[in-house]
Amino acid sequence: MVISVSHLTKYYQVHQKEPGFTGSLKSLFHRKYYDAKAVDDISFTIGEGELVGFIGPNGAGKTTTLKCLTGLLYPTSGRVQVLGYTPFERKHAYLKQISLVMGQKNQLWWDLPAIDSFLLNKEIYQIPTEQYTNTIVELSELLDVQDILQVQVRKLSLGQRMKCELIAALIHRPRILFLDEPTIGLDVMMQQKLREFVRNYNEKYNATVILTSHYMKDVEELCKRVIIIDHGKILYDGALANIVKQYARNKAISVIFEKPVLLEDVKKLGKVVSFEPTKAIISIPRAKSNHVASQLLEHFPVADLNIEEANIEEIIRDVFSKREGLGIKGTQ
Repeated sequence: MVISVSHLTKYYQVHQKEPGFTGSLKSLFHRKYYDAKAVDDISFTIGEGELVGFIGPNGAGKTTTLKCLTGLLYPTSGRVQVLGYTPFERKHAYLKQISLVMGQKNQLWWDLPAIDSFLLNKEIYQIPTEQYTNTIVELSELLDVQDILQVQVRKLSLGQRMKCELIAALIHRPRILFLDEPTIGLDVMMQQKLREFVRNYNEKYNATVILTSHYMKDVEELCKRVIIIDHGKILYDGALANIVKQYARNKAISVIFEKPVLLEDVKKLGKVVSFEPTKAIISIPRAKSNHVASQLLEHFPVADLNIEEANIEEIIRDVFSKREGLGIKGTQ
């Protein structure tokens, strides 16, 4: 395993102040604190070449965990090993093998062209000139940014800047890539291009990738395995396909009719989500989906029929809503 996390916790002391001027005076002499549990006793392992989705709502502990894995934060307790190193020791041999890309943080110099930041990283990571040149050519072609490498970063669009941020993070060909909201703020087309790039990089270099994102499309397209975290605790760790089977109670049957039908007849089969005389969407318990599909084909003038799984975002929301009774782990 290239990443091993055992009983990791990270607590912060947070100051509580009463409102108003009186509260400010009191806080000068007597401060009240409480422990905010950003990460609360989590454990997991990740193997080489895995692409894992690390998901949860705002404040769940995702970014804090990534910062502990990269050595930016010292854990309150627990054990973290990445590539055999203890991250917070910040050894050069370790830092040369990882990279962290945060969608809301910049590493490029704002007033300089991106290529100047790349050259700086070349010297920092002591990359041989030939390898550096080959990497720049390869990545700039994959991301289609050859024409903007010599443009000041502040003059680039958000999508162009994020592409250059990725190149800067990958110049040294890291074995582990931590991606924290890499597609935030990007349009649909740009999100898709970045997803394709991450997938290709993972396959070509067998790189281990941990991805956090609020866009479930990122997770669906890239990750076979997901770790769901909320309130600092892991709710689920396993295959994305299994969480659909485990938590999706219903399936949706989309049907198109050759001629108009009556709403009253369709309602007898299940919960009608949407209806027009020649098409409908019906929500059906998973166990009954095949039977209802057979009834539709036998008793209605069906032109086309499709059985679909529930939307993954709805399933994840359902998991969060039941977090008090979970605290489980899935099967990978």
